Amino acid sequence: MITTTVSACFRRLLAVSGAVGLGLTGPLLSLAQPAPVPGTAIQLNDLSAFVSPTPNWRIVGSVRADLNKANTLTTGKGTGVLANVPADASFGQKYNLLTNVQHGDIDLELEYMMAAQSNSGIYLQGRYEVQLFDSWNVRRPKTVDNGSIYERWDEKRPDGQKGYEGHPARQNASRAPGLWQHVKISFQAPRFNAGGQKTENARMIRVELNGVVIHENVDLTGPTRSAAFEDEKPLGPLMLQGDHGAVAFRNIRYVLYDKPRPELLDLSYAVYKGKYEKESDYVFGGKAPEAEGATKVLSASVSRIPNEFLIRYTGTMRVAEPGEYRFNLGVPGGGGILKINNQTVVASVGRDGSGKATLPKGDLPFELLYSKFIDWAQPAVGLTMAGPGVREFAVSEGAGGNGSDVDPIIVEAQTNTLLRSFMDIPAESALGQQGRGLRVTHAISVGSPEQIHYTYDLDKGALVQVWRGNFLDATPMWHDRGDGSSRPTGMVQRMGTPVLFLSKLPSPQANWPTDTTGSAYRPKGYVLDENDRPTFRYQSYDASVDDKIRVLAEGKGIQREVTVRNPSGSLYARLISGTTISALDNTMYLVDGQEFIRLDDVGGAKAIIRESNGRQELIVPVKEKVTYSILF
Repeated sequence: MITTTVSACFRRLLAVSGAVGLGLTGPLLSLAQPAPVPGTAIQLNDLSAFVSPTPNWRIVGSVRADLNKANTLTTGKGTGVLANVPADASFGQKYNLLTNVQHGDIDLELEYMMAAQSNSGIYLQGRYEVQLFDSWNVRRPKTVDNGSIYERWDEKRPDGQKGYEGHPARQNASRAPGLWQHVKISFQAPRFNAGGQKTENARMIRVELNGVVIHENVDLTGPTRSAAFEDEKPLGPLMLQGDHGAVAFRNIRYVLYDKPRPELLDLSYAVYKGKYEKESDYVFGGKAPEAEGATKVLSASVSRIPNEFLIRYTGTMRVAEPGEYRFNLGVPGGGGILKINNQTVVASVGRDGSGKATLPKGDLPFELLYSKFIDWAQPAVGLTMAGPGVREFAVSEGAGGNGSDVDPIIVEAQTNTLLRSFMDIPAESALGQQGRGLRVTHAISVGSPEQIHYTYDLDKGALVQVWRGNFLDATPMWHDRGDGSSRPTGMVQRMGTPVLFLSKLPSPQANWPTDTTGSAYRPKGYVLDENDRPTFRYQSYDASVDDKIRVLAEGKGIQREVTVRNPSGSLYARLISGTTISALDNTMYLVDGQEFIRLDDVGGAKAIIRESNGRQELIVPVKEKVTYSILF
């Protein structure tokens, strides 16, 4: 992978650059990222899912963590949340929590909330820890930080070397304590032969924290420190660490992969010369193949013809576990068909295709056709499948590809950096679900060395999104002809559909305008301070506005100061929208459990939480200045 870093001297060019053109063509087929069916939920109505739970663990209905109170959770009655409150128990013994469920290969997904300065962990099989930690103000994660794979430990090693083989998270994708965080873990258990000897290490196939991939294909040579077991086994329980700090969990779901994979048997191939562009061309009656024979794997290498050929694979697929299976077929430079049990499962021309089929147990006829007729593409065959109790795997020699993989163009913010581009954001619904999105065409993204960044909509004076971690991926903007867009590469918090930040309302319950009609809105660009940080300027409702956004100390979020000269009456600012906005006190608000809004200076005005189109909005009357912070 080539990473392109944009230097500081290029910042000003970035601020005015942009391109419009065609979209990118990505890899034709790869193993899909673990995104299983919803799976099995661990019920949190009581503690019956766990082995001998100790008093520090309880089922509650709500939980809250104060940013200024270390290792403290406040809980409310009810069900649905699993909370560890170690302050309620003595620390004379371990208080970790193990599940009744034993697992091997597993996909695990859950939400968790850290108390301030707290420490916990998720141990796969009770042995291999993904660290949970309050890493809110961390720039470069270490093995002790949130999302990292904790190190192994050996007391016999010299001082300073007792800990080894830890794996820091790629970047800090953490949220603040008191906010719900989302983790997905795809884990492969160690493998053993019939004699019980380990033949393959355990592996973290993929770990995703708050939407950011922080680990891929990490080899685990043995249990990490403070594991429940020092040995390694094919099966083990999940363990939630409870002997260090206050933490809460909810929405715990898992998928077990404990069924045997289908096998391809008696596989043979036949290569036919010619240009087979349509399914109707796939007729072989009486036509002699250029080459034929037996093969162990699906591979385009059985053909020595560089272009305009068709390979026909036939054989038997042995299915041990009946049920619905999903298939992805990659046919770069042409097309193809997959048939199982004499039924067409995937038919694809010109690109990768997918399909599903309900397969019975037993030996089933298998046929795959791959036609190659586009000369510039590299020949390859890719077939993956997944099914009940079977994690997606490559049936073919490789996952396939069309030869157009693109080295990413990554923009780093080693200094304060501005980049103009299109910015695509998902749409919002009344339920907070994401759907077909919209494109912000006058977006400017502002990056900082503190690794706190934001996107601003120059067309509306609106804050579009903020994020922590790495800055931007400009590959879709600059590769080939590009499409003019860039995308954040860190943990993103979106502010809702961009609308005017300031608006005149006849009453606090009047609908917020969806466009600039009647506002006389005119952008006036921005000015840079001595550190290249912008203050945006615009006119609206006959007032002049300065909009200054700065990173808070220790990278805990951003502070926004909006100054209005000659404000008109009935002027309001919409600070944020969300599914649920809760007032924690007179100055602090919690939005969807994902960010805090803190009112720093609103000139004595009172903020209003109101309903709008099935969502909630936080608005405040504006006199001359509004200053607030977003903590995330």
